[in-house]
Amino acid sequence: MKHLRNFCIIAHIDHGKSTLADRLLDYTGTVTAREKQDQLLDNMDLERERGITIKSHAIQMEYQYEGQEYILNLIDTPGHVDFSYEVSRSIAACEGALLIVDAAQSIQAQTISNLYLALENDLEIIPVLNKIDLPSANPEEVTDDIVDLLGCKAEEVIHASGKTGLGVDNILEAIIKRIPAPEGNVDEPLQALIFDSVYNSYRGVETYFRVLNGEIRKGQRIKFIATNNEYFADEVGTLKLSQVPKKSIKAGDVGYLITGIKTASEIKVGDTITDAAQPTQKAIEGFEDVKPMVFAGIYPVDTEDYEELRNSMEKLQLNDASLVFVPESSAALGFGFRCGFLGMLHLEIIQERLEREFDMTVITTVPNVSYQAYTHKNPEETILVNNPSDLPEPSKLNRVEEPFIKATIITKSDFVGPVMSLCIEKRGQITHQNYLTPERVELIFEMPLAEIVFDFYDRLKTVSKGYASFDYHPIGMKTSKLVRVDILLNGQSVDALSALIHADNAYNIGKKMCEKLRQLIPRQQFDIPIQAAIGAKIISRETVKALRKDVTAKCYGGDISRKRKLLEKQKKGKKRMRQVGNVEIPQQAFMAVLKLNE
Repeated sequence: MKHLRNFCIIAHIDHGKSTLADRLLDYTGTVTAREKQDQLLDNMDLERERGITIKSHAIQMEYQYEGQEYILNLIDTPGHVDFSYEVSRSIAACEGALLIVDAAQSIQAQTISNLYLALENDLEIIPVLNKIDLPSANPEEVTDDIVDLLGCKAEEVIHASGKTGLGVDNILEAIIKRIPAPEGNVDEPLQALIFDSVYNSYRGVETYFRVLNGEIRKGQRIKFIATNNEYFADEVGTLKLSQVPKKSIKAGDVGYLITGIKTASEIKVGDTITDAAQPTQKAIEGFEDVKPMVFAGIYPVDTEDYEELRNSMEKLQLNDASLVFVPESSAALGFGFRCGFLGMLHLEIIQERLEREFDMTVITTVPNVSYQAYTHKNPEETILVNNPSDLPEPSKLNRVEEPFIKATIITKSDFVGPVMSLCIEKRGQITHQNYLTPERVELIFEMPLAEIVFDFYDRLKTVSKGYASFDYHPIGMKTSKLVRVDILLNGQSVDALSALIHADNAYNIGKKMCEKLRQLIPRQQFDIPIQAAIGAKIISRETVKALRKDVTAKCYGGDISRKRKLLEKQKKGKKRMRQVGNVEIPQQAFMAVLKLNE
């Protein structure tokens, strides 16, 4: 075990984690020239197209140092704030972390939050200054920033370049010298932590685990503590570029397990694997349940596909443990699921993956956050409102509380004005302003989570010309003056378009929603009124005019009453049609609410 090292790579988005991981794999000879490609560990099409890491990826490397063979288990993690749950799981399986900082961009918000995650788990941090070959790099200044942040010595910061491979040998040396070997006892009962799993349609669920104590052998009867189920270990092995089957995996090592499990719900990430004959007495602690931030309904376009969608979601949940879903039904859309996501990018990625990996076309409703409502009848009892339609009637409502977050924004000092005015527009209050250097400012705001759900991140990037980085964490619930804005089409309320909005913005947003829907809803044979309402009060109205046929074309000459008679007849027909006609809502209409400011 003293020749084992487990480490992960953490950094802000786009600071070069995956590229540096490629260089480490090249340098240790883990991949051959034929297998080599950029961002090798990002094996999903989506990750390559967007240039971001969505999933953590584990891989084992072998490296000779001073005549001794070492085994290094590397986990490359995502950098985007929406995937921080992936990062926390990777950190739980490691003893050390490479903290990568871009020499041109310096320390960003996500760098700091990932660092705190690693320090909470007592990981050894190795600071790496990446991209020092860039003309815009500023190594001396950024090294000082890292020294201030970590309290380490300047010579401990390794200068490297993921593109050219500079400094990779120093990184490997630091991993072996600075990161402690895993602790654990091979003779104790088996105790292994599940940190990830994927679904393979041929072999069932593949579980990725890290052994803390004991060893896991092929053919051994094992038990999952949380679900209390027992299985046979059909195959165990280590994770190289492809899976390498082994006879056994001992304490300290990372590997995969195939038991032939077909149902996704039987495996919980964060569960403990133990021996069925000699079980360990205590489960591994430390994995917390994920707290979704954004809720949206996902419905199949065709109601018959409901069961298929459920299966797809379960398989996807295996691969992405931060997805939470419960069944719900809507008057407008039929049966579907209420899903919890960590953010808007997460929602977008899940929708894309459902379409690509499982061939499911889905309708996503307007995303919202989770509120707490209290009624006059018993003001102490909390009513959880995940869906605007769950909100009690205004007459019965005592108060509504909404989740607030503490947002940390790091930006250049030139953009402090525009960033502050954006946050104040989003009902934010500044609590702290701190100059990290004369050029860079850290701003801390308290603001409602609902305000950052939609377009906040995009607009922040726009006002700061791409120079602001953003990170947030929840700080609890606060009372707010919220109202439910309903959208009525042809006099019928469409529950999937309802939204909970702050009373000051309700009129404005209702008006914009009506205008946007008027452009998107196709014209019918009859007039379609689109109305926004708060309770029984209509606050805005637009009309999609009917397609009209010129019924008077055949009347030439003669009395005007002939024309009038035909028009009256047409008017009655339109009225009758309006009573029985129903309005199809295109998918863009649901997503249009997100783009009201464009």
